[in-house]
Amino acid sequence: MSTHVRRRLLVWLVAFLAVGAGTGLRAGTATGKPATHTITIEGSRYDPSTLAVAAGDTVVWVNKDPFPHTASARSGAFNSQSIAAGQSWTYTAAKQGDFAYTCTFHPTMRGTLRVK
Repeated sequence: MSTHVRRRLLVWLVAFLAVGAGTGLRAGTATGKPATHTITIEGSRYDPSTLAVAAGDTVVWVNKDPFPHTASARSGAFNSQSIAAGQSWTYTAAKQGDFAYTCTFHPTMRGTLRVK
């Protein structure tokens, strides 16, 4: 392959990646399909405590504690109700914004879901 052809391919690749970045395509999701994210509840904490997702992505809270918890947005945007020990709850992020949430049983547990 000639140097000229390599340069043209490199220019094309850089332009393609720049366009993809501008359209909201995320690393690992070249098709732009919604992703699934997991928040683990363990030790009476959400891990990660702050998660950024795209609108349309799915978030799964998995309770690894031996007692129930909730993931309840202070704004009322979502509310898992009780997530029993060893169970999970799934939410599809639809509305953009920052959503602070807490466990209604354990108010010192706090998290933030950032939907872009």
